[in-house]
Amino acid sequence: MANKLKIRKGDRVKVIAGRSKGKIGDVLRVNAADQRVVVSGVNVIKRHTKPSRSEQGGIIEREAAIHVSNVALLDPKTDKPTKIGFKFLEDGRKVRFARGSGETIDR
Repeated sequence: MANKLKIRKGDRVKVIAGRSKGKIGDVLRVNAADQRVVVSGVNVIKRHTKPSRSEQGGIIEREAAIHVSNVALLDPKTDKPTKIGFKFLEDGRKVRFARGSGETIDR
């Protein structure tokens, strides 16, 4: 059973721990089962790949997954890292909100 994560694809996050600490990027992929996310421009690794019919071989740089605990969502109002909470709106929808400013994150 996959775990529910507070960070989703398309979110703007800041890395708070690890080799890429301080970098900011958008979440490209989320792997809820492993609790890992791939962030654009963060944790870039070099892979030596063989050529295939579709791709050229050589040394390719790409983003590797980073654990979800090492990233923090950026508050849409203050643009600072914040914790995320859940609340229900009047119409019954469950949405995420930034605990720092109280701003609703989901549209």
